[in-house]
Amino acid sequence: MATDKELSDFLASVEKRAFKQAAYAVRRDESALDIVQDAMIKLAEKYGDRPVSELPMLFQRILQNTISDFFRREKVRNTWVSLFSSMSMNQDGDDFDVLEVYQGDENREIVESSADKLERAEILTIIEEEIEKLPVRQREAFLMRYWNDMDVAETAEAMNCSVGSVKTHCSRATHALAKALKARGVEL
Repeated sequence: MATDKELSDFLASVEKRAFKQAAYAVRRDESALDIVQDAMIKLAEKYGDRPVSELPMLFQRILQNTISDFFRREKVRNTWVSLFSSMSMNQDGDDFDVLEVYQGDENREIVESSADKLERAEILTIIEEEIEKLPVRQREAFLMRYWNDMDVAETAEAMNCSVGSVKTHCSRATHALAKALKARGVEL
């Protein structure tokens, strides 16, 4: 069993190497710092009571999984950002909300034709319908993660399930939505 001092000493000894490893993988220092901190917290919370000899292998596995999680989140985030970026007409730097932008803004200087407004309303309805068709757990996870901007741990706690389940539900939801929207002719 590792004592608090032994755990602290171990984390201090691997900190720089872990940061370099994460920085090489993600190419951004800020993200690398977040990854290393997350990995260290996970090790301390879940495996802090393990013998010191087991800590290096456990930490390495946790670090690799945390880096993989980062890339999965980025892939999903980039997919949705690219899908919805064509809808962004907000040039003044305000927060971007897909539904607000897609519904339109009365004070917008650009004059939209009635056909554009109708098309926008129809596409918004299609998106809402497809979200409603998702299985309950997938819909919950999707909305919490991407509409409410909750992280995986918060979503897992709210849904009373594991982090892995949240990731699975979100992945399935995004794939199902993309496929359904494409099948209905929606190109975002």
